[in-house]
Amino acid sequence: EPLSYKRPSAPKAVRVGPHEGRGPPMAPRRMRVVALLACAACGATAATKACQGENLPSDGQLRIGVKKRVPDEECPRKSKSGDKLSMHYTGTLYSDCSKFDSSLDRDSPFEFELGKGQVIKGWDQGLRGMCVGEKRKLTIPSDLGYGDAGSGDKIPGGSTLVFDVELLEIKDATKPKKKSRKKKKSAKKSAAAEI
Repeated sequence: EPLSYKRPSAPKAVRVGPHEGRGPPMAPRRMRVVALLACAACGATAATKACQGENLPSDGQLRIGVKKRVPDEECPRKSKSGDKLSMHYTGTLYSDCSKFDSSLDRDSPFEFELGKGQVIKGWDQGLRGMCVGEKRKLTIPSDLGYGDAGSGDKIPGGSTLVFDVELLEIKDATKPKKKSRKKKKSAKKSAAAEI
């Protein structure tokens, strides 16, 4: 006798509560996926993008992107507070991507002491731990840049700044000279001799 195949009947959907009239209730896993996708879509529309006329929140986080990494075995020294750095940079406004300054245009590296307040806070924080030859992209909210005041005609107040930077050299910072003790002692001896 040949085997007969009986097609199973589809399970009946039970409609209870808020799902009534709108199809079967979603499985919990599927609901989580839909919720995650909805949250991602909300976040994507709330985020600002470069070159679209907006700035990041003034109290936002400093963003550090490494564009060219130097292997540890080729990096005997990393930048730290107190080092004198020689850098090339190009600065643009986040809002419209217009360039406001570049050491490359002048073919003259910029030199300063890291962590001494000689540059904006975003640089003092964003250039630590760099190797010579490394390139980074710093996206700096206005609180770590020029704040509400801005700088000159090219950087309006509240501007988010973007810097493409390259560390060319780390130099030892010049330390203040201390007076030698010999001069102090000889001055005391001559003062004692006069008395």
